[in-house]
Amino acid sequence: MVRSAGQRQGPAGNEALIRSLFAEHGRALLAYVTRLTEDRSLAEDIVQETILRAWRNPDVLVNGKGSVRGWLLTVARNIVIDQSRARAARPTEVPEVPYKPPVARDHAENVVNQMVVMDALEQLPPEHRDVLVQIYLKGRTIKEAAEALGVPVGTVKSRTFYALRTLRDGFGGRDIGMVTR
Repeated sequence: MVRSAGQRQGPAGNEALIRSLFAEHGRALLAYVTRLTEDRSLAEDIVQETILRAWRNPDVLVNGKGSVRGWLLTVARNIVIDQSRARAARPTEVPEVPYKPPVARDHAENVVNQMVVMDALEQLPPEHRDVLVQIYLKGRTIKEAAEALGVPVGTVKSRTFYALRTLRDGFGGRDIGMVTR
């Protein structure tokens, strides 16, 4: 792997050292750190820092005392421990204004939206209304709605299409201020 500490000399040696370390030990190092942190993105950052520390200390990699992978795993574990201790040392954050509760939104707009939707649903033929109720109000999939209504999946799809088109036409294509999916 690393033949001499002299590889650190020059950009080609630096790049070769980093590439060989990562190619040989990167996957095992990432798997180990991911198990320790249970966070893939954090583990990737720690692996990067570990490889960087190895690049800064090439003599450790060739001194013949222990394996390179063992050294890398130890460095990675120490970084994880250091970060954990740093997080634990910080005081917990508190809200800026603890005495002021969050502002609750006025629910009147939701009530009006519900009234408009219910009125619009009443204007639909029963089979179209039933399909929309199953899919949008009960949150069922097309297949689940078909099973609940006892009709084929294709029928649910076409009824949904025509029901939505009827609703859209009923509102004249204008934006009524409702939040849609």
